[in-house]
Amino acid sequence: MGNLLTSLLNAANSMQAVERALAVTENNVVNASTPGYVKQTATFEAMPFDLTVGLPGGVRAGPAQSSRDAFAEKGVRNQQTDLGFYQQKASDLTNLQAFFSLSSTSGIGPAMSGLFQSFSQLSVNPNDAVSRQSVLDQAQTVAQSFQHTAASLASQGTNIAEQSRSTIDGINRLAGEVATINAQNRVDPSGGVDAGVDARLNSTLEQLSQLVNFTALQQPDGTVSVYAGGQTPLVVGGQTFAISGDFSTAQTAILSSTGADITNQMTGGQLSALLDDQNKVLPSYMQDLNTLAQGVADQVNTTLQNGIDQNGAAPATDLFTYDTSLGAAVTMGVNLMTPDQIAAALPGAPGGNGNALNLAALANGKNLNNYTFAQFYGNLGGRVGRDLATATDNQTTKQQLLNQAQTLRQQSSGVSLDQEAEHLIAFQRSYQANAKMLTVLTSLTDTLMGLIH
Repeated sequence: MGNLLTSLLNAANSMQAVERALAVTENNVVNASTPGYVKQTATFEAMPFDLTVGLPGGVRAGPAQSSRDAFAEKGVRNQQTDLGFYQQKASDLTNLQAFFSLSSTSGIGPAMSGLFQSFSQLSVNPNDAVSRQSVLDQAQTVAQSFQHTAASLASQGTNIAEQSRSTIDGINRLAGEVATINAQNRVDPSGGVDAGVDARLNSTLEQLSQLVNFTALQQPDGTVSVYAGGQTPLVVGGQTFAISGDFSTAQTAILSSTGADITNQMTGGQLSALLDDQNKVLPSYMQDLNTLAQGVADQVNTTLQNGIDQNGAAPATDLFTYDTSLGAAVTMGVNLMTPDQIAAALPGAPGGNGNALNLAALANGKNLNNYTFAQFYGNLGGRVGRDLATATDNQTTKQQLLNQAQTLRQQSSGVSLDQEAEHLIAFQRSYQANAKMLTVLTSLTDTLMGLIH
């Protein structure tokens, strides 16, 4: 009788274990496409067997084993960080390229060409009022083109600063989510981890990796500590340490929760790209733009000062004006002048075209870092184009590498519906076999009890 009851107990325990395995398998199928979810594997444990002390043996369900591969997860996050950087770069530079288009019929290039063509036309008929007015008009177009481009760069800088603020807010929000998950993600006594909570955690970390580079350290209690830039605490247990941005100067800085400057630690993700564009790329473009604007203004003004106007007088004012303290490009303007004040002649030949010829020759003179004005502007536009092409190429490459990393992760820890179908069939048959065994043992028990009665 004792052996029969032991068999009944073992059969019932086995059914419970298989039922638990079925639940794990069904959970895998349901969450196959859930972000961050990885395959869970049902385990079975042998129960102690010693009839002398009442231990009947048998089998019971053990904790579900997660197939989470820390190396694969880190590989995906690293590629996500790199992709985030170049996606942001390509987006920023796409907007900037429009300001330096070398094929446009408007803008700085055509404006400078129009100015020097007006000088050339003036040399043909130096005393023609229309030609003289054309010089003033073209000079105004040049000044406005520089102003517009400089203002557009400044506007893009403002947009990037706003994106930086938004990205910092996103980082802090995701850090808060990690801290909240940490409060729930505790390892239970049996060693198991809640698969749903674990999925949320890793999905959140993957989103965070697109915004900023960080190091995530798994703790023995199941929580994850996150260090921005690999050094600065962002999340420890259930506590967050928010970062912030300092936008009070032209150079954006990232500050830790204690106010320390951690800008140099930001080496990947969207935030790093935004900082690089704001602090390095835009200033370098603006510097070249100011150099060109000042070069054009100075060369034209100096050449005009060497001539005489239509009345035979030396110029009383410069054609172009600018403020170097604020930037030559954004402040470039044209002084109020009348057409007869254009110094088209040389002192020795009043009414002639000698100085107009010198002004027209500036177009082909290598007066700016051994480049003509057109070449210098072409170099600047070409640099913007190359920077964009590099960012776009890297974005494509990093997307491919991310796809590969995600594929490897899927192979090592993703849910295979075909495999889960096999498990489902096997566990169902096991359950049915145990149910049949339990039915037989129950029948035997009833028969035996009837005989005893």
